[in-house]
Amino acid sequence: MKPRTVISMEQALSLSYATLRFVQLGWRVIRIEATPHGSALPGDPNRYIGDIVAEEDRRSYFVAPNVGKEAIALNLKEAEGRELLGQIIRELDVEIFCCNTLPSRYQSLGIDYDTLKKVRPDLIWAGISAMGPGYPDTPGYDPAIQAMAGYMEVTGDAEGPPTLSGIPLIDLKAGDEVYANVLLALAEKAETGTGQEIHVSMLQAAASWLITTLPLLDFDCAPSEVTRCGNEHRKFIPVNAYPTSDGFIFVAIGNDVQWKRLVELEKFRGLDREIRRTNAGRHRERESIHGDMKMVTQKYPTLELLKELAGAKVPHAQINTISQVAQLEALASRLPRMSMPTGKAIRLAPHAVDRPGDRTEYDIAPRYGEHTGAILREAGVSEKTTEEYRRRGIIT
Repeated sequence: MKPRTVISMEQALSLSYATLRFVQLGWRVIRIEATPHGSALPGDPNRYIGDIVAEEDRRSYFVAPNVGKEAIALNLKEAEGRELLGQIIRELDVEIFCCNTLPSRYQSLGIDYDTLKKVRPDLIWAGISAMGPGYPDTPGYDPAIQAMAGYMEVTGDAEGPPTLSGIPLIDLKAGDEVYANVLLALAEKAETGTGQEIHVSMLQAAASWLITTLPLLDFDCAPSEVTRCGNEHRKFIPVNAYPTSDGFIFVAIGNDVQWKRLVELEKFRGLDREIRRTNAGRHRERESIHGDMKMVTQKYPTLELLKELAGAKVPHAQINTISQVAQLEALASRLPRMSMPTGKAIRLAPHAVDRPGDRTEYDIAPRYGEHTGAILREAGVSEKTTEEYRRRGIIT
């Protein structure tokens, strides 16, 4: 697929992650941020979250999702700013526009699909919001949507409180939906020649992942089937994190053959009973099985159990720290690098899927407004006009 140019009015994580995936394809991504307003820190609030890694506006939480992008600061509240956006779209051959601001602000900022379609009729437009344009003033924050979509209700210990996921699942899910649907729209455009308007609702995208819980409601399921169960699996027994003599190990028995392999090991032979030879039988003894597993695993060091379970082809895993994940043989060579201004190389998360010619090096995330002047020159705006726009606060 040929490289494309994307303009993205983005902040926070969900859309920044989506456009990062475009950067990974080798596309050009230009992020628009607002010009300064009042005493607030300028631009994307995520610029100021975490430790300073370059300047004040490039902190640790912001940098990784925004590597390899360009940044302009544009005042879309003013007519001249909206005209500049249209000029940039025309002159830079922008095929894709993305945003994750409140839908109620689309028209006033001149970024709604109908307005931008007049600038480029075959434009692909994608927006992320909390619940879609039908709820135009509802802000979309991952933790709040995790609560709303039931994720917190099914995460955590059965006797404990509802719990957030350890990573912002819904932000990332929404970002992946923008990525996938833009690619689909490009494929359809190749056939029809027309653009498309895409609305990603964080709530709906999140609920699409409730495939193992929501349909159970109409099967008259027990309440325990759609609530928290800690590290257990609701259907497969035994699946859990079990203590070892020096830590924990995760065991995941997914079928009766795997159970047979487990209880053929000398250490686990005492768990074998006729009733436990089917998953349905193990369900009836789930509490006693988890107790029996714990009694065995806590006697032995993690590495010894890992070796024996691997030899028996029983699904299992060491519970790794993030530092250990970065050192896994299957991943370590697939971690791209970002170059800091000091020359230090920073490891980034791997691409989701290997592709021929994948980039392995990225420029650090841009400073606030870093490329405003250069992009306006590219769009045909004179230095005199650019300076006048800067003086009047149309750009930064």
